[in-house]
Amino acid sequence: MPLALARGFLTGIITGTTLCAFVVGIVIEYVPLMITGVGLPIAYGILLYLAGAPRRAREARIAPVIALAKIESLRAGGTETGDIPVYFDLTVAPEGSATYRLKITHGINLVDLPDYHAGDVLVVRYPPDRPWKAEVVERLSPEWERRVAEAVIESAPESSLVREPAEGCAFGALAVLGFALGAALVLYLFRAELFAPEAPVRAEETQSTTTSSSGSATVNVDRSLLGEGELRRAIDSLALATDVSRVITAVVEDRRLTVVFAPTDAQVPRFDLRELAVDRVPALVRRAKATIHVGEPKTWQVTIIPFGTAVSSRVIVTGPDGSGSLADGG
Repeated sequence: MPLALARGFLTGIITGTTLCAFVVGIVIEYVPLMITGVGLPIAYGILLYLAGAPRRAREARIAPVIALAKIESLRAGGTETGDIPVYFDLTVAPEGSATYRLKITHGINLVDLPDYHAGDVLVVRYPPDRPWKAEVVERLSPEWERRVAEAVIESAPESSLVREPAEGCAFGALAVLGFALGAALVLYLFRAELFAPEAPVRAEETQSTTTSSSGSATVNVDRSLLGEGELRRAIDSLALATDVSRVITAVVEDRRLTVVFAPTDAQVPRFDLRELAVDRVPALVRRAKATIHVGEPKTWQVTIIPFGTAVSSRVIVTGPDGSGSLADGG
């Protein structure tokens, strides 16, 4: 029916939108989208319930069909205490119509289960246009109790089994199409957040500078200072926070630059960190790793101090076989 097809298409859209919105919300860390993904099926369920209210009211005004039914077979669906689902295979004999087979599920208390046997006759009721929704009538009037006691029902053939009509291929195809459209809609609306390239992180933004009152400062970075231009950027960052013209010692490690400043009134050798030949530090480290035999080098440290009018650098390389050093007097 057109209404069933429309419901299938709309259900597919809601399902695709819900799943995609929840996943995309997690990926882009957008909480409102995740809440939408959770709340959309709830709202849809409420709308479906409200939309079906007029139909349920009409059906309530239609008198159900009450008919005798013979138990062909039954099987309990669980071993829990209290009511358990029991699967009945019935032959239904509506008054004035041909008999047919029907399979239903009915909850029966464990205590009452021995009262039901194959061949027994029951009373069922169902909407006239939907016999597959039959349910067992448990409290019978004296008239129906008499009819049950006198009833003789011949078993209907298996070929007469009544089932709920299948939705059909069109329903499934529309549901899949709706699912794809719902997911595509979410991906389209949030394509910028999902597929935009990540903005490059500037080195200056990833550095943290700490200056202590004892006359030292440290710059920590998130990448190796041996990279091109990284040591220069670390020095420039430090120069924005403190005076780097009176350095007496500078220690360069893989991702850390530490400097010690000369006291204001002390007459000790010092140098301006901004005038350091930064390109010589990576070259010194590479040369030390290649010439000092300590196994595979694990860590390195370059210590820079003033030496007369020049600046002296010494690198210490440590590996599994010990440590060694190499000096550069330039």
